Amino acid sequence: MRRAVITGIGVVAPGGPDRERFWTRIVGGKPAIRPIGCFDAAAYRSRVAAECDFTPADYGLTPREVRRTDRFVQFALAAADEAVADSGLDFTVSDPDRAGVCLGSAVGATIRLEDEYVVASDHGRDWLVDHTHCLPFLHQALVPSSAAAELAVRFGVHGPASVVSTGCTSGIDALGQAFASVQDGWADVMIAGASDAPISPITVACFDAIRATSPRNDEPELASRPFDANRQGFVLGEGSAVLIVEELAHARARGARIYCEVTGYAARANGFHMTGLRPDGAELAEAITDALGQARLGPDELGYISAHGSGTKQNDRHETSAYKKALGEAARKVPISSIKSVIGHSLGAIGSLEMAACALAIERGVVPPTANLTEPDPECDLDYVPVHPRETVVPHALSVGSGFGGFQSAMVFSAVREAA
Repeated sequence: MRRAVITGIGVVAPGGPDRERFWTRIVGGKPAIRPIGCFDAAAYRSRVAAECDFTPADYGLTPREVRRTDRFVQFALAAADEAVADSGLDFTVSDPDRAGVCLGSAVGATIRLEDEYVVASDHGRDWLVDHTHCLPFLHQALVPSSAAAELAVRFGVHGPASVVSTGCTSGIDALGQAFASVQDGWADVMIAGASDAPISPITVACFDAIRATSPRNDEPELASRPFDANRQGFVLGEGSAVLIVEELAHARARGARIYCEVTGYAARANGFHMTGLRPDGAELAEAITDALGQARLGPDELGYISAHGSGTKQNDRHETSAYKKALGEAARKVPISSIKSVIGHSLGAIGSLEMAACALAIERGVVPPTANLTEPDPECDLDYVPVHPRETVVPHALSVGSGFGGFQSAMVFSAVREAA
């Protein structure tokens, strides 16, 4: 079987505008959460978010690229530039027909679509909108596939290109599809990850309506509290992570630096409720068991779990149950943490950011902490690495995702083993 490894990582995240500053931020456990600054949020229940300090020109994006693309595409372009540079790949030398793109996104070009509707309808006054006031590139905001197309054009790759949109598991699922593309021989290199820029009035209103986000507006840096008894919901974030998924022999032939190997991926759906979760975590447990089986690992071999850890009462308890069901007694021994406590929940993008954290944890032997975990929920009684990072060998890392609609995904990264 063809093996897939990670040879490049690029990140745009709140408080961490590149890979190294992202790592420093999450290991330091310093939340990058503040009052919403990109629009007036005074009328909303939840008025805090984890925003990226992102100036497109600083990442080499041209005025034309900025004008035709939504913020989520700009994030992806910047993260992909860093990942490709980190990998050392030169697509003018390697076969472009053997390289592809798979990008995840939950909400696509939300900001561009909302902004253009406001202009075309004169702030909602006109039912029949005037298209002559819209940008000529508005059609690209309508179709999420434009993000994959932009990346393919940027790097001149001609292999499979797609966008995965499975809500909050989009980032893991996009990497899973890239993993399968390399394993099955469709490509030797995949530019894969996810991007979302959802911090806009319509998105904040959507989550206010179901009371999913934290109303802790007076103390923004304390608002995201996964697994803590005083948690009140998740904090909206934004960002992107792009990873280079490459066939092992191809990477070795060009002398590439290898962070880790992708050894397992599985996904399930609970077919239960659009926002509700079964309390026993059965479907997430099945995904974890399947991913570990592909990786040929026993539960006691895991060195780290990057939790979904959204900070809602329901999710954190559901997730704790899933770990106990899938891992048995080993669930109490493995360090688990949620980086959403630092960078918020960037919807589809967060899975790729968490997988980037797993790759760096394996390489550097450090587990990021769960910030703000000062009073553990008695029902979340596992080792959720409160407040401070932990130095430890991480031979294998598991990351899980859980999304509205019942999507449950799990992926395993491992230090490269000589024998498959």
